[in-house]
Amino acid sequence: MAKIITITSGKGGVGKTTTAINLGAALNSFGKEVIILDANLTTPNVGLHFGAPIVPITLNHVLQGRAKIAEALYEHPSGTKIIPSSLSIKELKNVDLAGLKEIGKKLKKMADFVILDSAAGLGQEALAAIESGEESIIITNPEITAVTDALKTSKIIEQMGGEVKGVIVTRVKGLKTEMPIASIRDMLELPILGVIPEDNRVQEALVMKDALIHTHPKSRSSRAYRTIAARISGNSNYKERISFWERIFG
Repeated sequence: MAKIITITSGKGGVGKTTTAINLGAALNSFGKEVIILDANLTTPNVGLHFGAPIVPITLNHVLQGRAKIAEALYEHPSGTKIIPSSLSIKELKNVDLAGLKEIGKKLKKMADFVILDSAAGLGQEALAAIESGEESIIITNPEITAVTDALKTSKIIEQMGGEVKGVIVTRVKGLKTEMPIASIRDMLELPILGVIPEDNRVQEALVMKDALIHTHPKSRSSRAYRTIAARISGNSNYKERISFWERIFG
């Protein structure tokens, strides 16, 4: 059965969009039909990550009633489909966020997974994306401020009657000053779906205008995203293959 998953966070800069595109691309690599929708209308980045910063028809046009959702759908060479939002400030006028939920229902008939990349924080755009999803995944960093904001986000989702599937902890450097993963889990009282290490290759992938799992498939972060995608898709037997030389040299 198709799922609509909202990727959200309590604050910006934690790796929310990076997670949305790589999780979506990883699911697609497992043979799933995936649509990634940029529900961050104010500061959209999904199109930038996939090399389509400016397109003729965007989500804005659909929410303004000027286009149909199928017209705003673009396919990446990998097979992953995206619906970008406009970079133009002018296109923010007359946007009806209430239409996002109906769009999600339409997209659900077109894919196995619909990934909504929400705006950061808990503003009107973020809440509309959360309400439009069937379940949410919260992104946080291993620092007290980010985890506190993640806790607030989970409580808001609960008050809205939504479901939090779990948490992905990103940009983990392994420093002593970081919150232990077990402490994050205990504080949020939510399952940890995966841990993504800090990776300079993320910026390289952005310059290459593609998802990290495509540009650097053997990186630790790519492996982590694929493992999370396997769990989400119900592939409990999936294990990353590590070559003999990788085991020797790390």
